[in-house]
Amino acid sequence: MNDFDIIVVGGGHAGMEAASSCAKLGARTCLVTLDENRLGDMPCNPAVGGIAKGHLVKEIDALGGIMGKITDTAAIQYRRLNTRRGPAVRATRAQVDRHMYVRNMVNFAASLKNLTVIRGEVTKILTENSIFSGVELGDGVKIHAVLGVVTTGTYLNGILHTGSDITPGGAAGMPQSTTLSSSLKFLGATITRLKTGTPPRLAASSINFDAMEIQPGDETVRKFSFYGPENSLPKIDCYMTWTNEKTHELITDGFEIAPLFNGQIHGTGPRYCPSIEDKVFKFPQRPRHHLFLEPEGLDTDWYYPNGVSTSLPVSLQLSFLRSIKGLENAEIRRPGYAVEYDSADSRDLYRTMETKYCPNLFLAGQLNGTSGYEEAAAQGLLAGINAFLKLRNMEPFIVERYEGYMGVMADDLVTRGTDEPYRLFTSRSEYRLSLREDNADERFTPYGREIGLIDDNAWRIFSEAQELLAREKLSLSTIKIPKNAMEDVCEILNVSNPDRGMTVSELLKRPEIAYSDLIKNGIIDSSLPQHLGERLESIIKYEGYLSHQEKEIGRLRKVKSVKIPKDFDYSAVSGLRVEWIQKLEKVKPENLAEVLAIPGLAVAAITAITAHMRNISIKPVEN
Repeated sequence: MNDFDIIVVGGGHAGMEAASSCAKLGARTCLVTLDENRLGDMPCNPAVGGIAKGHLVKEIDALGGIMGKITDTAAIQYRRLNTRRGPAVRATRAQVDRHMYVRNMVNFAASLKNLTVIRGEVTKILTENSIFSGVELGDGVKIHAVLGVVTTGTYLNGILHTGSDITPGGAAGMPQSTTLSSSLKFLGATITRLKTGTPPRLAASSINFDAMEIQPGDETVRKFSFYGPENSLPKIDCYMTWTNEKTHELITDGFEIAPLFNGQIHGTGPRYCPSIEDKVFKFPQRPRHHLFLEPEGLDTDWYYPNGVSTSLPVSLQLSFLRSIKGLENAEIRRPGYAVEYDSADSRDLYRTMETKYCPNLFLAGQLNGTSGYEEAAAQGLLAGINAFLKLRNMEPFIVERYEGYMGVMADDLVTRGTDEPYRLFTSRSEYRLSLREDNADERFTPYGREIGLIDDNAWRIFSEAQELLAREKLSLSTIKIPKNAMEDVCEILNVSNPDRGMTVSELLKRPEIAYSDLIKNGIIDSSLPQHLGERLESIIKYEGYLSHQEKEIGRLRKVKSVKIPKDFDYSAVSGLRVEWIQKLEKVKPENLAEVLAIPGLAVAAITAITAHMRNISIKPVEN
């Protein structure tokens, strides 16, 4: 008999989402981690959310995950980003007390009755008849289970670089995992080498905040969780300052001893979150770069200087920091460093996060080549849900690109892969107007309820919100402002008079009018909470665009319905080029929609595959 149903390896953001979802759904779950007191640790920035990342956190919460709720219990500042731009790209970001976040995550794990947490290092994946069967720990103990989810982050053969100092480890103060990478490679994983990094941590007492630009949080708190508790912690300001020509001169003079440039580091670093030395090297024409001073918590004097990630020698880190306004007397609590680690090729996965080379083995998080807590957590939740569904012999849970950013990310990773740490952006989605932060509950909570992760209270909150929205939308579409009253209304709103009567919905479609303007000026009386009012405004203003996207999505659903057998022989299809066949055999698409997503394939490939399927009597199967 198996010791457990599901084993999760790694207690970071991906591991905690995977383990908690499996345990909440009723699976006997084991979480193996190097330190049970650092669950959900934040080894880099003490923040959650941001552009597209905030969208992911909302989707995780709407589906029944935990990141949004834990964030709200530890948030010490909230900011709404891109408020002057369209609703598709508006995003939430929170500074968190990283120590409180971990404590709350540890306490949450302890509350899950189906979860057993074991301290240890997994050194080997066990298989039986080439199918996952368990793991072996460094002390020789073997733990058996039906399925496994590996979420090792940056720990596989992790090496920390600070100047010429090279230290084994996956993060500061934590050891590396030395043999698990070889075990995965033996099973069939393609292993590559990536790099990420973190800035030095500074003592608050050594920072002159008065010389910097204050960055306060929003007065109106916009929490992440649709269904979790309200945030009640004190709020702390952040600050902004800039590098300068002297800073860049000091960094440039250190290029010869920089691990990033002298051949010491071989892994590929993140394009969208480069180190300060990389920014100075690649953009010599820029006289300055901004950095944000972010508190690491309420009860610590550590500050995180966001924007100056570095692996330069400690003495040089201190020199260039002290050339920056407000940091003239800066003291380093912990030097910055780069971490180089093994990563598995994500093209070896199905969109469920299950590996193609070892049935019942799932991979999630930075191990798959992504960067960021949020991307990791979303993969962990997908992997956990699908591991449980497979345990119960149920249909897998696949998120399509048009359904959510989780689907965009999963599809990008599986079909395109990545040769650098992958970061999600709203620009990666073709349907971003439909995939807003505010409607993540509409898109995912019904799925979460069906799977079993959304409890009765959350479902009640969701249902009531939907009823309020439907009622208000109907009301605005039926209240008509007559022509003789329109002049007064337009004068109050300070907009041009259309010289005709119209419904309130038609009035709200005008770009210069907000839903809040109608309430503030007494034109309508609404009981909708502010966040639902903003959602309703987006629905009404962009109704035409959303309708057009829905038609496109409908066409994609039809293509998705055409299933491709797992043993389909692409070499037998007349008209397919050799390179197309190679890509198709590598990706193993499950339907024609996935064929469309493979880079480098022309529409002719779809035509050829469809014709061949008809010839061998494979008919479309409607979902």
